[in-house]
Amino acid sequence: MAKTGSKMIANNKKAYHDYFILETYEAGIALHGTEVKSLRMGKCSIKESFIRIENGEVYVYGMHISPYEKGNIFNKDPLRVRKLLLHKSEINKMTGKTKEKGMAVIPLKVYFKGSLVKVEIGLAKGKKLYDKRQDIAKKDQKREAERDFKVKNLR
Repeated sequence: MAKTGSKMIANNKKAYHDYFILETYEAGIALHGTEVKSLRMGKCSIKESFIRIENGEVYVYGMHISPYEKGNIFNKDPLRVRKLLLHKSEINKMTGKTKEKGMAVIPLKVYFKGSLVKVEIGLAKGKKLYDKRQDIAKKDQKREAERDFKVKNLR
């Protein structure tokens, strides 16, 4: 059974605005059945979520998966702490990097890879206010250039 194709469930656009993403990792996530069904319907938010490494294990906090409508008593708490599944070497590498000042581990995407739910997590360094202003200025320049290019090609 081939695990091909991926379907995006949730994307954390705010992370790219607030952080410099230095490295990315793909992690599995430990879920219950009704949570997977809810994810298949696209009911997930990772905007305010963050990741902590505790006792050699990685957990995601604040990830909201809406309760499955037909789940009855089997539904779990939407904001419960969920365990991420990574190799020990990756966890040790991230632990060493997060000891540095200003480094954090944040979730970037939640998606299906075949039938499995994956979370893309990033090792990130926080941006200062002037860095954010520079990014906004670059984005505006790029948009302006594309607009000018489009106008010139229409003539």
